[in-house]
Amino acid sequence: MYIDRMSTAERLIESTRELLWERGYVGTSPRAIQERAGAGQGSMYHHFAGKPDLALTAIRRTAEELRATAETSLGGDGSAYERISAYLLRERDVLRGCPVGGLTMDPDIIASDELRAPLDETLGWLHGRLATIVEEGRQQGEFSAALTPQETAATIVATVQGGYVLARAAGSPAAFDSAVGGLLALLAPPA
Repeated sequence: MYIDRMSTAERLIESTRELLWERGYVGTSPRAIQERAGAGQGSMYHHFAGKPDLALTAIRRTAEELRATAETSLGGDGSAYERISAYLLRERDVLRGCPVGGLTMDPDIIASDELRAPLDETLGWLHGRLATIVEEGRQQGEFSAALTPQETAATIVATVQGGYVLARAAGSPAAFDSAVGGLLALLAPPA
């Protein structure tokens, strides 16, 4: 499952990331992490103070990865609409849900200020990045002056996160695709 050259600490982090996404915080036991990582208890506690420390490291890594992936689309070439479109239409494992958004529904993570912080920071970054692009589009005359950047950015984030929920509930990515298609039609520059 893992590359032989991956360090034990990396295997523990990656295993925790996967398990958090699949099972949530409570369902991610130290034993499950160790088994998936092929690491012993001593190795885990050698590298991390315990499950909360390892979970925080894994959550931070997941958040950083989401930001980097989003920035690939949002920071690319093209108009504001094209960059937002690239972000919305990028390849995703829709039926697995969002690795960050899913963690916001985990009561144990939300109850911990420390574990929740990377999620808040990432969603805040995404909202701000999208608002900046919407404002660029308004300034260029690409989007209606009536669009409020902050509200439009919130709508984009809500569409993506809600699209994941609807797709998972339906067992089909079609619901996600429909939500994204509808939003893009609303944002489309006038012909």
